[in-house]
Amino acid sequence: MTDQPPFAAPRPALSLWRRLRSMLPVAAVVLLAACTTVNVQPPPNIDWAAPWALLPISNHTETPQAGLRAEAIIESLVRSRGVSDLRRYPASLVNESLFEANERKAVDQATAWARSERLRYGLTGTVDEWRYKVGVDGEPAVGITLKLIDLQSGAVVWTAAGSKTGWSREALSGVAQKLIGQLSAPLTPPPRR
Repeated sequence: MTDQPPFAAPRPALSLWRRLRSMLPVAAVVLLAACTTVNVQPPPNIDWAAPWALLPISNHTETPQAGLRAEAIIESLVRSRGVSDLRRYPASLVNESLFEANERKAVDQATAWARSERLRYGLTGTVDEWRYKVGVDGEPAVGITLKLIDLQSGAVVWTAAGSKTGWSREALSGVAQKLIGQLSAPLTPPPRR
């Protein structure tokens, strides 16, 4: 007589379920990672005490004033991280219109203004997507680039680019704030000694 019970055959359905259950966390990470694409340079080697200018954020979307909306979020996040000497360009330099592509001219004029004010760095960029996707869910989608320019030399000292989609019940501004937060994280001055 043997010690094995008469029904000791392996249970393939149970082992398959265990394998699938162990793969769920990996699948969740892959799903969430597919919603965001971010490329950010490390923190720039700059004089953090120098004055900055927030230059126009060009709107390359069909959404009116997307650049201005992004500017408001960028200004708030950068100031909250410790860049206290951040000045906005004069509003009279920008006339965002749906029918006239004058973004480059506005950035050039704002850059000239920042140089005349003897500001050291200029933060600018583009909004490439700012919308709710068409479909049943209407997911929010945002795409943004940022760059920090040394206004004395004209050299780009730091860049970041990214895109993010949210869930159907998320606000577009909330998705934008999360993305801009990720992109602008290196623009945090080091702690003072």
